[in-house]
Amino acid sequence: MSTLTVNDAGTAVAPRPRRKPDPIPTSRIVKVEFRKMFDTRAGFWLMASIGILAVLATVAVIAFAPDEAQTLDTYATAFGFPMAVILPMVAILSVTSEWSQRSGLTTFTQVPHRGRVIAAKAFCAVVVGVVSMLVALGIGSLGNLVGTAISGAPTTWDLGASAFANIVLAQVLGMMVGFMLGVLIRNSAGAIVAYFVYSLLLPTVFGMLAAFQDWFRDLQPWVDFNYSSTRLYDNTMTGENWAQLGVAGLIWLVVPLVVGLVMLLRSEVK
Repeated sequence: MSTLTVNDAGTAVAPRPRRKPDPIPTSRIVKVEFRKMFDTRAGFWLMASIGILAVLATVAVIAFAPDEAQTLDTYATAFGFPMAVILPMVAILSVTSEWSQRSGLTTFTQVPHRGRVIAAKAFCAVVVGVVSMLVALGIGSLGNLVGTAISGAPTTWDLGASAFANIVLAQVLGMMVGFMLGVLIRNSAGAIVAYFVYSLLLPTVFGMLAAFQDWFRDLQPWVDFNYSSTRLYDNTMTGENWAQLGVAGLIWLVVPLVVGLVMLLRSEVK
């Protein structure tokens, strides 16, 4: 039974159908997630530290590296190590901020499909990782020119496109490990501690096992994601190395990420 309304002329008219609001477009969700990564004080300084550390690493190479080491590959190695620590922290905080800052209820009320929000966060994390490495490469290239001009050594551009792409891939994979831990744990402190356990403790344990246990020596590349992804920095990947990276990534990245996504989609947001 429909309810009629009466207009000013006293005539009964049917009510207008309520207009269903349009869904929020994915592009807007991505823009919001990008803004979230810069809005907080911690996020701002994490982003700023990427450029700051790239500059410091470049200055350190200019100041302390010998003349024969003034190459683009040296600069890439120098800024690669701090990036490997900072970028996963950015990915972790992009996810856990919804719970640590208690903004998740608002976010997932406005966008009930949580998968769209998490996908936007993952996309933003990857873009930030790639752009950060490109910025660092630009700073390193400038440092290479300045360093060789000061030392008088010939300018050497010994970092090819494929080698740099491998370095970027290694950084993005490390960043996605941080993202996975953020999705799985959903607590900033816990995810950060878990990442350092993963990146510092596990490689030590696996290295000791490989050194003293013959049965594990050949198995390590297939189950140690850190070990397999580190080869990307050497630009010596073979078909078998790519297979080992894929299997180790499935164990340490894909499966835990799927488990974390299932838990996140089913958990109550408070």
